[in-house]
Amino acid sequence: MCEPHTSAPEASADVFRDPDTGFTFSQYNAPITTGSTSIAMRIAIPSPAPSGTPYDAVIQVVAPISAGWVGVAWGGSMTNNPLLVGWANGASAVTSMRRATAHTAPTAYTGATLQVLKGGTKTNGTHWQFTAKCTGCTQFTTTGTTTKTLNPAGTNRLAFAYSKAKPSQPASESSPINVHDLFNYWEHDFASAGNAAFQDLVAKNA
Repeated sequence: MCEPHTSAPEASADVFRDPDTGFTFSQYNAPITTGSTSIAMRIAIPSPAPSGTPYDAVIQVVAPISAGWVGVAWGGSMTNNPLLVGWANGASAVTSMRRATAHTAPTAYTGATLQVLKGGTKTNGTHWQFTAKCTGCTQFTTTGTTTKTLNPAGTNRLAFAYSKAKPSQPASESSPINVHDLFNYWEHDFASAGNAAFQDLVAKNA
């Protein structure tokens, strides 16, 4: 992954109410071609979510079937923040938490955990998607003792990476992944991502 040389797109104001899971997501459509092909990045958080302290977040990624893997950087860059990587595996999906301290292949990260929500994870003839709750993605140490907390009442810079090639061991969450084909970042609106019934919806979809 390389840092992009373009400016970040404007904050996303789209709201998506998912009929499958019941979550209300704030959504950003990340373009991956010069045409209309994009990857939907959706975030849901508890409402109210505490300011300045960690809180869980649910992420839903909807990608075209041609996408080998998709990654989301919670700190807006490749290095020194949690990296969530996901890919299709048959009718389901595999997710993996990783972290990189340099522009090299990220390794397993134990500072955050994922719970795949089966109610929002599926594959059809054109797209695959996963929905997962992340604990440890909204507050993390960047470098040294510096802690970053994502603002639940505003926008946060996130980044994505995408590859056309699938992981070499798609059934394994520790599978090596190849270098991405595209990388960029955006400002995501967390203020419209709140869900009063967050915990109940997690339990329902698990």
